[in-house]
Parts: sequence; C-alpha cells; structure tokens
Amino acid sequence: MRLKLFAIAAFAVTLAGPAAGQAYDPNYPVCMQVFEGRGAGNYIDCSFTSIPQCQFNASGRSAICSENPFFAPPPAPKRRAHRSRHRAH
Repeated sequence: MRLKLFAIAAFAVTLAGPAAGQAYDPNYPVCMQVFEGRGAGNYIDCSFTSIPQCQFNASGRSAICSENPFFAPPPAPKRRAHRSRHRAH
C-alpha cells in the first residue's frame, strides 16, 4: 500500500512542473511517463490500449504506466427503441 501511495505522490510531483501544452492523447486509455534523467527531458507517451501493453514497453526503462485522465471513449451506439407490432384483428 505504501509503495502505491509513493508512486502516486511521485507521479503527482512530476506533473507539478511547468505546463507545456497537453501531453495526453485522448484517443488512448493508457499513458507511459518516461523519466530520461537530468537534462534529457521527460515525456509522456499515450499510445497504449492496455496497462499490460504499456508495462511491456516500459520494461527496463525508468517509466511508469497509468490510466489516461483525458481519455475520451467513443460514444456508445444508440439503441433502437423496440417497437412492438400490434396487429388489428
């Protein structure tokens, strides 16, 4: 539990820096934040469809995967109203 809270706090601190425009792509539900070290720059890659897919790409790197807070899922298809057919006798 403590590790989870630490990860959330660390992620929040890294986002508290100066904003340079929206880094999150609203078309994908999962993002990976990569930490490149001092001077190299950190970046966010929101091109993943699942947490396991992101974790596979983050493996061996200084990176963290999280849900995209700006993900906009496609609207649900409209359901057709069921019409009952009454036959006049």
